[in-house]
Amino acid sequence: MTRSITIFDTTLRDGTQGEGISLSADDKLKIAAKLDELGVHYIEGGNPGSNGKDVEFFRRVQELGLKAKITAFGSTRRKGASAEDDENLKRIAESGAQAATLVGKSWDFHVHTALQTTLEENLAMIEDSIRYLKKRGLEVIFDAEHFFDGYKHNPDYAKSVLRAASDAGADWLVLCDTNGGTMPGEIRSAVEALSAEMPDARLGIHTHNDCELAVANALSAVAAGALQVQGTINGYGERCGNANLCSVIPNLQLKFGLNCLPEEKLALLVPTARYVSEIANVHMPNGQPYVGSAAFAHKGGIHVSAILRDSRTYEHISPERVGNKQRVLVSELAGQSNLISKAQELGIELDPKSPQASETINRIKDLEHRGYQFEGADASLELLLREADGEVRELFTFESFKMLVEKSAGKPVVSEAFVKLRIGGESLYTAGEGNGPVNALDNALRKALLQYYPKLTDMHLSDYKVRVLDDKEATASKVRVLIESRDAKNAWSTVGVSGNVIEASWEALVDSMRYALLGQEPQGSGPGTYTAEPRPGLLNH
Repeated sequence: MTRSITIFDTTLRDGTQGEGISLSADDKLKIAAKLDELGVHYIEGGNPGSNGKDVEFFRRVQELGLKAKITAFGSTRRKGASAEDDENLKRIAESGAQAATLVGKSWDFHVHTALQTTLEENLAMIEDSIRYLKKRGLEVIFDAEHFFDGYKHNPDYAKSVLRAASDAGADWLVLCDTNGGTMPGEIRSAVEALSAEMPDARLGIHTHNDCELAVANALSAVAAGALQVQGTINGYGERCGNANLCSVIPNLQLKFGLNCLPEEKLALLVPTARYVSEIANVHMPNGQPYVGSAAFAHKGGIHVSAILRDSRTYEHISPERVGNKQRVLVSELAGQSNLISKAQELGIELDPKSPQASETINRIKDLEHRGYQFEGADASLELLLREADGEVRELFTFESFKMLVEKSAGKPVVSEAFVKLRIGGESLYTAGEGNGPVNALDNALRKALLQYYPKLTDMHLSDYKVRVLDDKEATASKVRVLIESRDAKNAWSTVGVSGNVIEASWEALVDSMRYALLGQEPQGSGPGTYTAEPRPGLLNH
């Protein structure tokens, strides 16, 4: 029978300890619903004894009817006090949570230095607290803090902590690598020994990533007998983070052959990781294993040629199993295989033997030599390919734009843009203000186009990045601008390059609107049809 591993998600508690991560009660509820949809077994919501936000979460989460066990976090009673009088324990018991995670010291150094109490009192604190929560009907997960450090320095005492928790009725004994400094071999050796000494105990593992080993250590513990893994989505957490469940889960399920989630739920990993990233307002690394946008991206021409024959040549799993997809990148390193694959992905018929294919790849290589980069600007690349295929019609004929930026003493900066262009036979001259030059250009261009293309109402710019390409030229350096745009359903990125940041921004801005309006015909007050001038290249708008 295949062994099952329990997944304990602490994104809403330990994950929020990460620098730059702050979640409101509403944010936590949204993420909890997403985690429940993914199929995790426990969702640790926070500490109901620490702040009003967590109190609100535990009150409102009951209304969601989640299948996962909602878990409240807290520490053992204070030294020299009774569990019945401990406010933290009372609030856990009254939170409405089905389970409690109770953290206690298992390293004698911490007992003496941090708690400043005796080893015997620490054991009593653990036992009293667990018995208190068990009497009130909660499942108790005991997190043995700093367990592996304690096991190295005083193994007898570390084990006595686990025995005390077990005798008091703890349902799980979770071994914590709190400082994140333990090696995988040490983890495996300790868990194997404990599994042999405590065969009836259900052991779990909680690892931190300070040595870039949180996932490896979690896997080592499972290989040695652990039945529960605690971690966070995208590895969020204090200092260097926690074990990343987006890697732990597929590794256990697809590589170890263990049961973590229902098979059909595994494909929800990518949308869950990206959803949590959006709510937390933290950029998700492209190269994150399994769930990153580059996890199954291919750039080298030889690689792409091979995956077109069989994706197993350069992919260790089918990306669809975790909800991801294969991507082919087109750049100066690419060959025709990349270009043909990308065209096929977009539904464009491009004959690999045609001069058109060769011209297009040469054009892309030339543009990248001049500073353009299409790996992060798929929309600009798609426009290039559709231009080569004769699909793209020009929205307008550009004539000129002017910028006015004025700063007066004691007043905010004022930016104005003036844009002149032609749509069909009509000449348009519009002005727009903004909180910066790019915003002003966006407003002026949008004002001109909206009367012909009302669909632009749904589109907005969501991100703007500038990179200096040659810092030797200081303020005269060429820059590359990447703009991300969104509408109600999609997001896309475009690129512009120039020695002038305004011109580079204009190029990326125009491409973002051209992409949004692919296949659209002009409407409104302007002429119904017009003849577009041929577009000679990406630089000529």
